[in-house]
Amino acid sequence: MTTRPIPPRRPLTLRDVSEASGVSEMTVSRVLRNRGDVSAATREKVLTAAKTLGYVPNKIAGALASQRVNLVAVIIPSLSNMVFPEVMGAISNTLEGTGLQPVVGVTNYTPEREEQVLYEMLSWRPSGVIIAGLEQTDAAKAMMRNSGIPVVQIMDVDGTPVDNSVGISHRRAGRMMAQQILKAGYQNIGFMGTKMPLDHRARKRFEGFTEALAKGGVQVADQEFYSGGSALAKGREMTATMLERNPDLDFLYYSNDMIGAGGLLYLLEQGIDIPGQIGLAGFNGVELLDGLPRQLATMDACRYDIGVKAAEIIQARVENTEASPVSLELTPKIAFGDTLKRKLGG
Repeated sequence: MTTRPIPPRRPLTLRDVSEASGVSEMTVSRVLRNRGDVSAATREKVLTAAKTLGYVPNKIAGALASQRVNLVAVIIPSLSNMVFPEVMGAISNTLEGTGLQPVVGVTNYTPEREEQVLYEMLSWRPSGVIIAGLEQTDAAKAMMRNSGIPVVQIMDVDGTPVDNSVGISHRRAGRMMAQQILKAGYQNIGFMGTKMPLDHRARKRFEGFTEALAKGGVQVADQEFYSGGSALAKGREMTATMLERNPDLDFLYYSNDMIGAGGLLYLLEQGIDIPGQIGLAGFNGVELLDGLPRQLATMDACRYDIGVKAAEIIQARVENTEASPVSLELTPKIAFGDTLKRKLGG
């Protein structure tokens, strides 16, 4: 067997694209950076040559001059929670064609991991940062505040943002649900949700929920918290445990739709009248659960709109570095489904 020496590989340069397209290096550069007044025919020649060659621009070299790369750091607590992939999809769709590319970092709901991910992301000098929540550590907030990079904190507006924010008021969401539950006549209410120190938004909903109940002269009769993912099995387990402990409950409020769906399936198996004997509600408006035997009452968290608005803010700030910070509060809506009695006027 004979072997042939493989010629050494070298990275392609603008000159290679220039020679292949018959266009000057300066024009190639303008086309690839989507800058400058270049005719459609010339742009097509350059892009075709670059694609044929397999040329990829050296963004690090460009960043040395601009102090920025065309990446948007998106930092979220989880990818297993289906809430956040929908936000990511909205961000990606909105940034498509802008020259900005989202990259994701996952924190697993831990402040230490969030600091580490933020540090690594900021070290690349992205064009913007989109990060879930307002409760970062002092160190993380200092990094964001002093980076000189546009930041959008998403999903929540109950607090003071570092720069920009887009989300809903979770305290208001909790109050809205409690008001509808009381209006429907339920009085003996149980709550099930994630451990609050880690999930700040669930904690705020619970605070708003209990505040509105108290104004109506009602207290939460039973409550149960768990750690881990938002699983159907966990919802079934907690619902069975709570009703065994307190069989007189007439309404169960869950911090998210997945455990709420588990509770719903358990109650249906037990032959319990829903919503007559027991009413149920979750949170998030997860479309995956549309195929359940009964439609779970829930509240839309405006996830897609939050992703769109956050991406639009980053794009606007990249184009105009002097733009003022923006704080947008979106308004969620209750979907009554089949598990929350709806009184006239409700």
